[in-house]
Amino acid sequence: MKAYGMLNKEELLQLQAQLEKEYEDVKKKGFKLDMSRGKPSILQMNMEMGIMDVLGSVADYQTEDGIDCRNYGLLEGIPEAKKLMAAMMGTASADSVIVCGNSSLAIMYDSVSRCMTHGVLGNTPWCKLDKVKFLCPVPGYDRHFKITEHFGIEMIPVPMTEEGPDMDMVEELAGKDDAIKGIWCVPKYSNPQGYSYSDETVKRFAALKPAAKDFRIFWDNAYAIHHLYDEAQVEILDILAECEKAGNPDIVYEFASTSKVSFPGGGVAALAASKANLEEILKSMTVQTIGYDKLNMLRHVRFFKDINGLNEHMKKHAQVLRPKFKAVLKVLNAELGSLGIAKWTEPKGGYFISFESLDGCAKEIVKRCKEAGVVLTGAGATFPYGKDPKDSNIRLAPTFPTLEELAAATDLFVLCVKLVSVEKLLSKFA
Repeated sequence: MKAYGMLNKEELLQLQAQLEKEYEDVKKKGFKLDMSRGKPSILQMNMEMGIMDVLGSVADYQTEDGIDCRNYGLLEGIPEAKKLMAAMMGTASADSVIVCGNSSLAIMYDSVSRCMTHGVLGNTPWCKLDKVKFLCPVPGYDRHFKITEHFGIEMIPVPMTEEGPDMDMVEELAGKDDAIKGIWCVPKYSNPQGYSYSDETVKRFAALKPAAKDFRIFWDNAYAIHHLYDEAQVEILDILAECEKAGNPDIVYEFASTSKVSFPGGGVAALAASKANLEEILKSMTVQTIGYDKLNMLRHVRFFKDINGLNEHMKKHAQVLRPKFKAVLKVLNAELGSLGIAKWTEPKGGYFISFESLDGCAKEIVKRCKEAGVVLTGAGATFPYGKDPKDSNIRLAPTFPTLEELAAATDLFVLCVKLVSVEKLLSKFA
């Protein structure tokens, strides 16, 4: 079929009537499908069950240094877990890593909270300043934006490119406004577009000269080993090493977890940073906790053993996820590829596909899908304050449904995209 934009009013009206009938027929099927968040499937979680067996009641609970993981101690995490997480994050030294609880999001929240109440390396606590701002690459991760919004931090959108955030804009804004205290980053297989930062982008971040001395890059390396294709694995530069080379070692906090490697909500999370940053963070942690769950750290180390074990395990995840991404992309290309009403990313890793509708259509598409039984991430969620200025971005999460459910959900999604797009084009004739 020719592009919708080439159709005249009568052709669009005929197409609208046909699509509305199809939509009403689908609604009668009573679907209850969920593509709203990037959750691992049951099949993926079943792969992790061996973690539950590596520590039994007669197991050896000691670290390689002879520390009993059942007792207090090792605020920074057990040495084996520090090595494992450093390798997963692509960070050279385990000494740069603190292993915490089960959630990198919690570490990010704590990091912003600490900056607010106690400041950064002797600088004024953010809560005592008249204005605090953050740069937010968009579309981006909604939970990042929720953290800064929660603390009353003003968020400034920065457009994403296939190379990473618009660095000209980042350098200009951060360089002239000392109220800008940080930036959110998902540097590898970004949420939701699946983009990975180029070497030039990483080096420009490392060499950043912000006006604020307490500016921090919040480097959420959430998908560090989440490749979909063995032959097309993306690797990015080690941000900590690049910052050290640039004479800017303190500018970055790096975060990661095994939430989509082992159990969501039952994994291991870590933070990597410079020596000065870690010393400051540990001062607060000493008050906050006597220590995180060392038994869980030990379980993960005994199960995965090392980075090779992690990588082999992630190949199993990819075998489950790859067909799902291919299935969604096949339908999008076949049904929408020639219509001129949408575009989308084709990621090589991560958990999402970023979809762009015609301007002003995303909310209505999501609404129509929900009414017919498919729940998507709310339109606008990938922007600060939930406000997409173009109302065009939709995050698709193919990971949780079965292939059969995914086929039905994608078919319905495509139908809604077509119907809402026709309505949009017809409005121009009003």
